[in-house]
This record gives sequence, structure tokens and C-alpha cells, in this order.
Amino acid sequence: MCPADRDDPSEKHIKPATRAGAMAADFSKVLVVGKSSINRVVVSKIVEKSGLKPISESPETAEKALAGHLPGTIILDGGPDNKDCDRLMSAIDARRRASGKPLPAVILLSTSNGTPESLGLSGVIDAVVAKPITPDRLQPVVDRLVGRG
Repeated sequence: MCPADRDDPSEKHIKPATRAGAMAADFSKVLVVGKSSINRVVVSKIVEKSGLKPISESPETAEKALAGHLPGTIILDGGPDNKDCDRLMSAIDARRRASGKPLPAVILLSTSNGTPESLGLSGVIDAVVAKPITPDRLQPVVDRLVGRG
């Protein structure tokens, strides 16, 4: 048998979503990040109503989950001061630069109402949804941002 005819075992581990070393966004997945497991469950249920698959993580484990997946959308629960998920911003920004697009889309759940600019938030944030989180407030924003992909 010619060596060129043999299967290269390394080729079997290449994911179809990879291209030139970068993963393509999976628009069916939404990474839900927050310190409160209760809030993550509530947000995940709303995401599921949009027909999407939530991946629920704490801020401490979310960076590892982001490295293994590229969700089309990330929902961050900012906590009382909008800073609970700040440690993820550089990883999200790096993903966006690598893709050359503003993906994944990022929604911040905030105690304040306003735009990312008016609240002085990171340029990585695409939309702000004020708490309390309800399906009427969050679902249209998720649907709009997922639709841009």
C-alpha cells in the first residue's frame, strides 16, 4: 500500500467547522454566563424558547467553554455592577478579531437601562437588557442578534 493512500489519523480529528485554524460560529448555541445559577437557568429557558441550545457556565468556567465552542451569541449576567463577567471580555474580543466579524454577538444583562455606550461598557457588548429578565425583554434581543449571523 502506498503511504499516500493511508488514512492520516490526524485528519479524523479535524472538526468540519474549522477553517484556517478558526472555528466558525455555531448560531444554534448560546453561551449563558453568570454567577447566579438561578439566573442562568431562567435565561437558558428563554433561549430555548427561541429554538437555541444554551450552554450554561459560571464566569470562572466560561473562558474554557468559549475555547471549546464558538457560540453565535453570548449572554453575560453583569451582576450588581456589570463587572461579574469582565474577565471574559478579552477572550471574546480575541474571537471577534480572529473571525473578522462582530461574532459572537454579546448581550449584557444589567441592573441599569441604556445602551452599551451610554453605560460606558466595553465595545464588545452589542446589546443591554435591563433586569428583571423576562421573556418579553430578552427573547426579541436574542432573536435579532442571532438573525444577523
